[in-house]
Amino acid sequence: MSELSKRLLANTSKPEPQPALLALEDGTTFTGTACGATGEVFGEICFNTSLEGYLEVITDPSYAGQIVTMTYPQIGNYGVNLDDIQAAHPALRGLVVRDLCFTPSNWRSQLSLPAYLQQEGVVAIEGVDTRALVRHVREHGAMKAVLSTEDLNADSLVAKAQASASIVGQNLAQAVSCAEPYSFGTGDAPDGKAFALSPANPTRYRVVAYDCGVKRSILEGLTRVGCDIRVVPWNTPAADVLAMEPDGVFLSNGPGDPDAVVETYRQVEQLLGNVPLFGICLGHQMICKAAGAQMEKLKYGHRGGNQPVMNLLTGRVEITAQNHGFNLVFASLGTPVDESEDVPLAHSIVRNDRFGRIQLTHVNLNDGTPEGIAFLDIPAFSVQYHPEANPGPTDAHYLFTAFTRLMDGRPDYLDIDIARDRLAGWSF
Repeated sequence: MSELSKRLLANTSKPEPQPALLALEDGTTFTGTACGATGEVFGEICFNTSLEGYLEVITDPSYAGQIVTMTYPQIGNYGVNLDDIQAAHPALRGLVVRDLCFTPSNWRSQLSLPAYLQQEGVVAIEGVDTRALVRHVREHGAMKAVLSTEDLNADSLVAKAQASASIVGQNLAQAVSCAEPYSFGTGDAPDGKAFALSPANPTRYRVVAYDCGVKRSILEGLTRVGCDIRVVPWNTPAADVLAMEPDGVFLSNGPGDPDAVVETYRQVEQLLGNVPLFGICLGHQMICKAAGAQMEKLKYGHRGGNQPVMNLLTGRVEITAQNHGFNLVFASLGTPVDESEDVPLAHSIVRNDRFGRIQLTHVNLNDGTPEGIAFLDIPAFSVQYHPEANPGPTDAHYLFTAFTRLMDGRPDYLDIDIARDRLAGWSF
């Protein structure tokens, strides 16, 4: 750094730069400066396209095992409010940004993002050309990476990235799930959000939620439509869940390779047909795996608050928040339904050997991948995205209401006007 650059930097809120290096397994490297904790971390490089909600992204347990790149250029400008965190501690391996703000400006801010990253031990790098990094990942696919403030030798770091463990085959859900069951109700939502929310619906439903890495705001979304929740670990036996006599079972989001989370989808096999089920993200994949489906790894995944999804039942398009690197192969769920059968044929329907007819209900409009299914002969449905809008739009909030309608036994549970429902629950 030149003397002029040093003098200019001395008059800003930025600390004196400490070098950091990001290396990918294909030999690509990016230099920058440390802006969080120091150290060396390994993970799969990925990117998130959200324009806001960086704290919710950083604390989303679904990012376990990954080094997250934020595509928006300045991160941290409105600081950190602990009411917005999605888990007690971040589970991601590292953070990559273009520019990190050290002096936030917002009436809700409690501390700066760099201070929070240091407090939580998250290794982070700024000064990276994130547009170039994202273009590289889009062209060449997700890959192993290492981020270091200690080893600044490019050849050494590339070799370490190549030798590191792949995310494929790892059961990361067990690392972020709760250790013991606990209850969650309307009183567990943070008071700091009350200014923006209308009163929650009266509690009517008892729901057991499998914690595969659940975001707190998803639990809040369930409570706001009238659910009293008992959260259980990822591998809780189905018999124990059914013994609680719930009105419904919820399967949460979570990180990593769904094929590795065997204990969860084996329990789901025993729950399907015995109790109404609703799954999102990894929970969606658990329901699909329980029905015998195959999963595929996407080239670089869907991560951000701007993924367009069409609801095939209503013809409405939702802008959704997503975070996943694996996806359902819909055809693997069963054989196509004969056109002569008395079923709505405007949508893809297959017949599963164990659980009857399964309908494709949602499709990603960017790449055509499946985003949601509904079982037609048993009470169960799931989607690949996050309906709670933390961060992201509220278009998919109706799915919480749909779950309550499923528990009520309504066959039209997914037929909801999202234009009206996206505004429900807000006080402005």
